[in-house]
Amino acid sequence: MGVFTASDGYEPTGHEQVVFCQDKQSGLRAIIAIYSTALGPALGGTRFYPYASEEDAVRDALDLSRGMAYKNALAGLDLGGGKAVIWGDPDRDKSEPLLRAYGRFVESLGGRYYTACDVGTYVQDMDVIARETRFVTGRSEAHGGAGDSSVLTAYGVFQGMRAAAEHRWGTPTLAGRRVGIAGLGKVGKHLTRHLLDDGAQVVATDVSERALEWARTTYSQVDLVDDVTKLITSDIDVYAPCALGGALNDDTVALLRAKIVAGAANNQLAHPGIEKLLDERGILYAPDYVVNSGGVIQVADEIEGFNFDRAKSRASKIYDTTRQILELARDEGVPPAVAADRLAERRMADVGRLRTIRLPRER
Repeated sequence: MGVFTASDGYEPTGHEQVVFCQDKQSGLRAIIAIYSTALGPALGGTRFYPYASEEDAVRDALDLSRGMAYKNALAGLDLGGGKAVIWGDPDRDKSEPLLRAYGRFVESLGGRYYTACDVGTYVQDMDVIARETRFVTGRSEAHGGAGDSSVLTAYGVFQGMRAAAEHRWGTPTLAGRRVGIAGLGKVGKHLTRHLLDDGAQVVATDVSERALEWARTTYSQVDLVDDVTKLITSDIDVYAPCALGGALNDDTVALLRAKIVAGAANNQLAHPGIEKLLDERGILYAPDYVVNSGGVIQVADEIEGFNFDRAKSRASKIYDTTRQILELARDEGVPPAVAADRLAERRMADVGRLRTIRLPRER
């Protein structure tokens, strides 16, 4: 996959910087991708995942970091977009030396990139990484951090879902609606609670038996199905992908019975053009990087000294941003994903341009 020029059918990515990090003794193999610093230092989590190949790891870092730039722009943050991946099995390969080695690589970038939690990494890991770098968020509350960012991620998804429900059905509630959640991980669990409190019916699935058992014992009213195919072909009003990316592809969109898609997973569209398929089928897509930005809002707040109420208030605005995007998409006759991209690119260009006005300390 090319960064500077097109290769393997992919267009040039437009990234500012891609850093490959290796520490043989600890086993660290990491890639830090910085897509844009137009609005400020790049912020994005670290994913620890057993990729099938180095190319897969690179592609994920590039895709995720671009998504973070757009997400941070529409969240109203003065932060750019970046992402890191650690190539390995977190259950087998994660260790203090590896995390601290990674922290030193983050520190070596001098503040161009702030890291946080993602798939395979947790607040305890950020505490370890923070022993080697200042540029880390998502630390535990015991270490002055914001704690688990999935709390406001789920809250933001719920707000975005409410906005989509209002756009589709005229009322900002999921009461009486049937919502299908694919993935009962950190975010899916919190989202389940929000939906049940709002009066929604929830049907869910997960590849982890532990997650399914959690649902059985915590919320017995949740209907559980064996796999995603059974979920998306069931009688649901809203589909919430909350696991890994690529959930919306040619096959799943053709089978999907929901009228709204709004979930926490990053990069839900498997390839360009899926947004048009959704639009053609009359399925309202709330862009993933808009509705799942509550987590980055939470960890970004930590940079200035975390205040949960302030962060939650900012995450509440995801409702307004989602409404704005859906209305813009309707008025301009484009899919919501296109409308969201246009708004994000406009803010990166308009605000990023101000960096050309040099201040005395920058000369």
